[in-house]
Amino acid sequence: MEEWTFPVQYDEEYLPDPESPYWFEQRETMDPQERDAAVLERIREVMRYAYDNSSFYKNKYDEADVNPDDITSFEAFEQVPVITKEEMRTSQTEHPPFGDYVCVPSSEIHHIHGTSGTTGTPTAFSIGRGDWAAIANNHARILWGMGLRPGDGVFVSAIFSLYLGSWGAMAGAERLRCQVFPFGAGAGGGMTARAVQWLARCRPRGFYATPSYALRLAEVAQEEKIDPKEFGLDVMFFSGEPGASVPSVRKQIEDAFGATVIDTGTMAEMTPFMSAAASAGTPEGMLLWQDIVWHEVCDPETFRTVPYGEEGTPVYTHLERTSQPMIRLASNDLTRWVMEDNPCGRTYPRLPEGVYGRIDDMFQVRGENVYPTEIDNYLRTVEGYGGEHRVIVSRSGSMDELLVKVECGRSETDGFEKEVASGLQNVLGLRPAIEVVEVNTFDRSDHKSRRVTDEREHTQRGSG
Repeated sequence: MEEWTFPVQYDEEYLPDPESPYWFEQRETMDPQERDAAVLERIREVMRYAYDNSSFYKNKYDEADVNPDDITSFEAFEQVPVITKEEMRTSQTEHPPFGDYVCVPSSEIHHIHGTSGTTGTPTAFSIGRGDWAAIANNHARILWGMGLRPGDGVFVSAIFSLYLGSWGAMAGAERLRCQVFPFGAGAGGGMTARAVQWLARCRPRGFYATPSYALRLAEVAQEEKIDPKEFGLDVMFFSGEPGASVPSVRKQIEDAFGATVIDTGTMAEMTPFMSAAASAGTPEGMLLWQDIVWHEVCDPETFRTVPYGEEGTPVYTHLERTSQPMIRLASNDLTRWVMEDNPCGRTYPRLPEGVYGRIDDMFQVRGENVYPTEIDNYLRTVEGYGGEHRVIVSRSGSMDELLVKVECGRSETDGFEKEVASGLQNVLGLRPAIEVVEVNTFDRSDHKSRRVTDEREHTQRGSG
């Protein structure tokens, strides 16, 4: 396998044959069982490294009676306890600022990123110099698989702040020797209109953002009397939220821009987060680049791997990170995986619908499990949908109520309201109340969209 060492040391001058669809052809197309055998050996190395360099992993494995050297099969690896975001936050509270799972000296830390902390204590991500170089190489390899090449323009239109997505996309594009335009987003009023101007002027081949921002960009371009197809984009790749693997969202973006839509992304903690990403030859869903990060799809109760074809929660293990290695990090996301022939020739498993929801985003209404993405996905199939909506969950007496406020672009709204109510009843198993509002009633997002408000706890307190 090409450049297969730990700690990894990539050749920074390496570029594949321009005609090859692969960055590392052997690694990407080899027999999966042969590659998995090498991965299993690497997992033992990473576990031993973490055990020897971090009190977090040493204590966790000692408590669970886990010896890294005993992980001689993937069945044995499934017995290794998962780690959770809550454990990471606790570790950082007790061992500030980076927790006792950081495995390199502070002098080696190159980038610091993190969560916003808007819903609690922020989590800090410390990334070593060697890890940052490895992330750039991995993302360059995946961008190559999308069809981007040295010299291509790549417009990075996601916020440059603690958020790792924009920085990871930029690092990969820089390593690929692209012309990188770090535009950002949301830094002030009128930024999206300026993005329209710059895209029309520079006409890059590649574009990175969240799906919500791409849809907002198309709206603003049309307001500015510019057809988004005039940007000349060929490859639009996304992360940060579900959407790019949802057929209705994909089609809306493809129709607006005339570009190939590529879904990517796992978790910020797992950067290189593009280890789950589609390719030019297999653009639907996401391939699991198993020689960069080991991906499992597991039962959310037992954290044992589910068979191909079944749904579960992704569990991730770094194969190259040395600064804050994640070993069996439970994502709390939802997905389904398959193992089948991929049109691009890569022999990786695939998530045919991408990562389409979160277990902790689910809420219950009258005994039915409701996932916000189910509402999003359905509404984008309805003719006349105005582009945004809001979901409000409340309680009247002992009865839960679900209200969906939907923007409508039709001149006649009664039929729209009935269609949405009936369609959502079929999708959700319960009939929500529908309130039709005018287009542009709700703010558009420059980053991740947040559309759900659960007022039940407040309602219960107030009724007492």
